[in-house]
Amino acid sequence: MDVMEQIKDQIESHDILLYMKGSPKLPQCGFSSKAVQALMACGEQFAFVDILANPEIRANLPKYANWPTFPQLWIKGELIGGSDIIIDMFNSGELQQLIAEAAGSAEKAED
Repeated sequence: MDVMEQIKDQIESHDILLYMKGSPKLPQCGFSSKAVQALMACGEQFAFVDILANPEIRANLPKYANWPTFPQLWIKGELIGGSDIIIDMFNSGELQQLIAEAAGSAEKAED
């Protein structure tokens, strides 16, 4: 499987996927750290790919996504954006709703 197919497969296989530098427990940059904090505050599980450990993905994901920076949040196969967008959406409550819907707990979030 070439790297573009691998990226496509990762995005299609996970409802909530964060491409980041490091891991949720040990982010390797401030932007990834902020994105992880916002996602974790939503209270749902999410998948992640450490692009530092996957240099081919790091090199090719910006071409695949047409988005030059990391982190990148993908929900249900759609690129949501990077750290600033994630934080803005979290602050407005939009991220929590989107994450709840993607995780199948939208009804739970509305109770």
